[in-house]
Amino acid sequence: MATTAFRAYGQGHGGRVIVLFLLFLLAIYQFIHAGFSAFAVICILPIFILFIFAAFQYRMFIFWALCFINFFIQFKNMPALPVPTSLPNEMLEISLLVLAIIDVGSHQFERTANIMLYAILLWCGFCTIEVLNDTCNLGINIGAWYTGARLLAFQLLYAFLVYILYINSPKLLMQYFVVWGGLSLFAVFWVWKQQTFGFTDVENAWIQTRGRSTHILQGGSLIRYFSTFSDAANFGIMMASTAVAFIIFAITAKIKKHRYFFLTVGIACTWGMFPSGTRTAIACLMAGFMAYIFLSKSFKIAIPFTIIFTLFAFMLVFTNIGNGNSQIRRMRTAFDKNDASAGARHANQEVMRKYMKDAPWGIGIGMGHENVPANNKYKKLSMIPPDSEYVFIWQHTGVIGITIFLITTVIMLGGACWIVFFTLKSPSLRGIGAGFCCAFVSQQLGGYGNQVLMQFPSCLLIYGGLSLVYALPYMEKDWIEYEDKQLAIQAEKERLKLEKKRASRV
Repeated sequence: MATTAFRAYGQGHGGRVIVLFLLFLLAIYQFIHAGFSAFAVICILPIFILFIFAAFQYRMFIFWALCFINFFIQFKNMPALPVPTSLPNEMLEISLLVLAIIDVGSHQFERTANIMLYAILLWCGFCTIEVLNDTCNLGINIGAWYTGARLLAFQLLYAFLVYILYINSPKLLMQYFVVWGGLSLFAVFWVWKQQTFGFTDVENAWIQTRGRSTHILQGGSLIRYFSTFSDAANFGIMMASTAVAFIIFAITAKIKKHRYFFLTVGIACTWGMFPSGTRTAIACLMAGFMAYIFLSKSFKIAIPFTIIFTLFAFMLVFTNIGNGNSQIRRMRTAFDKNDASAGARHANQEVMRKYMKDAPWGIGIGMGHENVPANNKYKKLSMIPPDSEYVFIWQHTGVIGITIFLITTVIMLGGACWIVFFTLKSPSLRGIGAGFCCAFVSQQLGGYGNQVLMQFPSCLLIYGGLSLVYALPYMEKDWIEYEDKQLAIQAEKERLKLEKKRASRV
């Protein structure tokens, strides 16, 4: 009976059946690749069944679970899982795509046909071809390639599809802002807790071992705090990007309670950026707001922003204001051309250039010092720390790969900016689109200075957020109705408050 029903479904929905089957095979490969034993699968089966039941009862359950897990997957106080860090994220994303295909009527797949999808597919296609890259003369290593490609390319596609399919109404968009803002506020609280009360045993063990050389500086007088993130650079740059987005949301929001919430998150994240001691973060914050000057289409916004950030940059570059704070002193070195750290990075890149002349396709995705033998020509190249996402992509995919990545990034951002600049009519919705675009600019600059673009939770938040800009025109009519309703409720509350105040004077 089940076979007959499936055959009938397949005849009417052949394309969806094929996609479901491919996603199922991918999920199986993920489990095999992660090294799950039969015993482990049997143990987690009841939880898996309950999870699926909850997902069918409440379709957004998995999406919100993805947001929470993505944010805390690198939190050092979470129990370690015997699987790759990225696996929980990928399995949830694949599950969401499977559910969307099964319940195709509840999701607007036409939204996905846009220039961002085509750009991501171009990048994914190139990274798929990279499986044939044998620059190191070690043969084709599908396992190593897949490990690298799913983080470098496929997670961008997953983030794009999941966000644009599941955030499809103003109510869900606002709920997402509450979740994103709430998680960011927790990260700020946790960095305050680290500063005030110290690290937990797990955090202290990490910073005294793997993180010591990069997080304990100046003879121990400067500690770089990392909150719930993998490291201080990832935390600081994500806080800068989040601050950019939420402050822009606050500037353009019409509803007071939204404006206060956005402003609280934006200011808190701006403060949280400094304990990270990440010098690139200050440049990311400034770049994000400078991008907004262009997207705002308003001299009233552009002129104050320009004055404020010119003064801020002048203060950091030409004065010693705030030098009593070690974190601000660390931030100020970002503008020092003679900084030792920047010099070391430049020297590393000069060495890499000599090797990369013979490797236009890079050393291969997934190829690292653990894969390349000691007698190989590219062993030294595989051991040089890239210290930047862009350098990492150049190192592994060559000049061809980094060129394609830059082109696709410009296409994605350009398409989103076009929507904000020319398509959206609602000022507040245009502000939301601008916030996502400027956060994307901020994070890309962070990727130029540090290896943070494909990290957790940054990748899902930033690329998923940019995909929402492409969804905004589809929900603009509903957004205007939603906003008018909220403004009417706000006006009524203010009227009743005023009447109560007048009555109390009588």
